[in-house]
Amino acid sequence: MLVATSLMEQYSPLFFNANFCEAATRATWQAYRGELALVEGEVADAQGRRKPPVNVLKQVILLTAGDSLKLVAGSLDELQEFPYFLDKFGAALVEGSTVVLFTVNIPEPFQTTIQGARVCFIPMVQGMVWTELADLVALEKSDFKGQSAADKVVTLFDAVATHDFKLPASTVEAALQTTNDARRENHGAI
Repeated sequence: MLVATSLMEQYSPLFFNANFCEAATRATWQAYRGELALVEGEVADAQGRRKPPVNVLKQVILLTAGDSLKLVAGSLDELQEFPYFLDKFGAALVEGSTVVLFTVNIPEPFQTTIQGARVCFIPMVQGMVWTELADLVALEKSDFKGQSAADKVVTLFDAVATHDFKLPASTVEAALQTTNDARRENHGAI
């Protein structure tokens, strides 16, 4: 007998460097922040433990409602990694799903539609996905005051889902012809 699992439970094997995964106050809604393995590392030993992932979606904001994908936001080092993303999430993309991928090696932002889902690609060589996305949809710290971590993701989703990003339409295939050699800029303590 098959046991029905939520979409978030199906994604849990991909969790890497997880910050949290918890239920929101909206029934069946769950939020995750951390990283997601897009290409898992090879099996390292007889116990089935794996080496670190080969490819990771960084700074992930993931929101599901039961078996429905509401929001995925994160950072890709290269647009060429997008097929890995589609392998993991493509089946869950439907009308009403929103994907925002901050991508290091694209010169111009664009948006496309995949299976009815709005997918936005925004250049970013430095910065934090949460901060950049909240700024884009004009949310301030006070908009999140007193909320649980999961409900903060729901608040972000509500703003993103209704936001007009005003990005030019393109295809991923066309954008792949314009990628550059940009690398992520990391700044830290000296």
